[in-house]
Amino acid sequence: MDETRTPTVVAIHVAKATRLPMRAVDAVVLEAGKGIVGDRYHGTRHRHVTVQSAESLDEAASVLGSEVPAELTRRNLTISHGVVPREPGVRLRVGEALLEVVRVAAPCRLLDDTIGAGAQEALRRRAGTVFRALEGGRIALGDAVRAE
Repeated sequence: MDETRTPTVVAIHVAKATRLPMRAVDAVVLEAGKGIVGDRYHGTRHRHVTVQSAESLDEAASVLGSEVPAELTRRNLTISHGVVPREPGVRLRVGEALLEVVRVAAPCRLLDDTIGAGAQEALRRRAGTVFRALEGGRIALGDAVRAE
């Protein structure tokens, strides 16, 4: 992450079920060990929160030749800038919550249907990271994102 500026949360999206569209919200509550209350992955073993960078979406849009809307990637949190850590075990403090990297969030081929042909390839290595929630709390738009 860019050490000169602290990244912030610029978008939050949740979906109540796997096939339902993502909806934008101003804030969410995370439960430790469970994830975002009201999201489709709440209560799963490790996939509690997904995080992507707006800078990476801009890079993907450049490769694709068209916009890559944050909600269509199906990630929960979009941060303003910087590279989202991918190494398992790295921790981020986002708002009140403490998150730990589980794995890279691989883009699926369905993105070609929702965003446009070539979206899956454009998002490869830019699709964000899957985290587990170590400490719960509130995350809201504008919250700082810091490595711990």
